[in-house]
Amino acid sequence: MKNHHIKCPAPNQYTDISRSFYFVIFLLLCVSLLTLSCSKSVAQNVDDMQSSEIIEFSSDQLKQLLKEMDSAILENPSEHRGPHVSVRSIRDNQLFLIPSRDWTSGFLPGLLWYMYELTDDNYWLVEARNRTAYIARERINASTHDMGFKIYCSFGNGYRLTEDPYYRDVIIEASNTLITRYNETVGAIRSWDHNSDKWDFPVIIDNMMNLEMLFRASELTGDPVYNDIAIQHARTTIEQHFRDDFSTYHVIGFNPENGEVMQRHTHQGAFHESSWARGQAWGLYGFVMTYRFTELQEFLNQAEKIAEFMLDHPRLPSDLVPYWDYDAENIPNEPRDASAAAITASALYELSTMVPEKSDYYKQMADKMLASLYNNYRSAKGENFGFLLEHSTGHLPGDHEIDTPLIYADYYFIEAALRKLKIEGI
Repeated sequence: MKNHHIKCPAPNQYTDISRSFYFVIFLLLCVSLLTLSCSKSVAQNVDDMQSSEIIEFSSDQLKQLLKEMDSAILENPSEHRGPHVSVRSIRDNQLFLIPSRDWTSGFLPGLLWYMYELTDDNYWLVEARNRTAYIARERINASTHDMGFKIYCSFGNGYRLTEDPYYRDVIIEASNTLITRYNETVGAIRSWDHNSDKWDFPVIIDNMMNLEMLFRASELTGDPVYNDIAIQHARTTIEQHFRDDFSTYHVIGFNPENGEVMQRHTHQGAFHESSWARGQAWGLYGFVMTYRFTELQEFLNQAEKIAEFMLDHPRLPSDLVPYWDYDAENIPNEPRDASAAAITASALYELSTMVPEKSDYYKQMADKMLASLYNNYRSAKGENFGFLLEHSTGHLPGDHEIDTPLIYADYYFIEAALRKLKIEGI
């Protein structure tokens, strides 16, 4: 804090009344300065305290989640889709267990890697290694585009923190598997193989999130093929997914023979022309990340326009946690989606490091989102089987995972907290 010098009246310059008056003013100014100084200190301490509280709360909850999950797996060891290795949500008041092939299987191991990064506690290192190992089989699963979610959240974070050469090999093999789904005519990576009655070659906005693994694979190998495919996929997404206001469709159905667009759908949104909240978050995060690797201005411009659409939207609630769809019919009597807010907060923290003239604004919005999630959307301690956040919405039109904890909401919540700490140098 700068020194503040206040010049006092010279002796005998004024009457006794004047001296008394200026003495009171002097005292008030000193008290005001002291109060401002103390207020600034208290505010900083509160911010530090919240960061430490998030870590402590998350540590306790996640240890409970691991115990609850392992106990549930022992009671229900397997199903036709393969052995249970992780947890996704709560359904019918029970943990919803998943095999490695589920698109969300990499988020729990990723969470554990983040906890190790935050705490440097060997407990989290051991758990992260063990849970990551269960996902390895997915590196050769060519039936899905979700390799980034599964492999990069788990093995990617593991390699970043340990430089284990085996993790590097898994990332590269998974990237080789993923690019087999690329169609040069379409200029994009195919998303789903199911629902062939609806789409011949569907590409979903979520797929932007899987490009990070490809960018990293080019860095690790020196081979530009992964980078080139990722860039073209991102460009195709800009061209075909986004409306004039920078809201996004969920699914674009292409003709794989000539690349023409056949359908523009919002499969998990309120209706096809609506703006599904998590889809907007995937888009924002994906283009921020793509700019990080490429430094191409077109991707930063896209990210900023998406952010503007979201942050200035008239139906974004004052607590900055969106309804599951910005155009849902019964707002404000619609479920929220804490997962969309967590993804957005994490993306905004990174975006704040890329746009100097808007850095404070993006960080302040991210801070407000993170604080809102922690203060108003976190689970009561010891509740929800150990999940961190509640009030997320997975697939409302599909009538599942509505107003419930979701593992990827927790993942991006902790990632946002970690990014905040890194930016602030705490």
